[in-house]
Amino acid sequence: MEITEMIKAVQRKLNVNDDGKAGSETWGAIYAAIVKPTIGGITPDMVISKVDDRSERNIATLLPEVQPIARALVQKAAANGIQIKIVSGLRTYAEQDALYAKGRTAPGPKVTNARGGYSNHNFGIAFDVGVFSGSSYLQESPKYKAVGVLGMDMGLEWGGNWTSIVDQPHFQLRPNWAGSISEREMLAEFRDRVSSGRPIYV
Repeated sequence: MEITEMIKAVQRKLNVNDDGKAGSETWGAIYAAIVKPTIGGITPDMVISKVDDRSERNIATLLPEVQPIARALVQKAAANGIQIKIVSGLRTYAEQDALYAKGRTAPGPKVTNARGGYSNHNFGIAFDVGVFSGSSYLQESPKYKAVGVLGMDMGLEWGGNWTSIVDQPHFQLRPNWAGSISEREMLAEFRDRVSSGRPIYV
């Protein structure tokens, strides 16, 4: 049996998303099953230890389902000798439009192809990381690729794999219901859910 099938079998047994990737949800369920059912009545994947203050401010803007995996990525990177912080989380449509204007109707290089409502940042499932050396932010570093590998291993989608604008700091957590649809279809569904007041992730 391949390792992915083993992980899926464990995930099905634990009633978590069986994507074959052992992310924070899976490890939280394993911890609950083997070590401690809850911590103060909360499942362990939701109480992953907090990280640095800057990251926490941005993590707080993300959907509850995304928050623990963002923290876990910071911790996993640190365990591999890489210091990262979450430097961007949720954006309003207006904030996204301002970024989209750069290199078009505003000064500066193009940084995104997504207008407001067409970025996963607008819906709380996406975040950007920064690699740091002490207090110094590294805009470019081979460590971004290493963090990308760590994130994908946790079940995150990584912007470093994109082709239109390669975005190595970007990560996002696709909902289960969007597993077999395109990015465009997923974003359209997000916009519909927001306009109708329905939950985005479930």
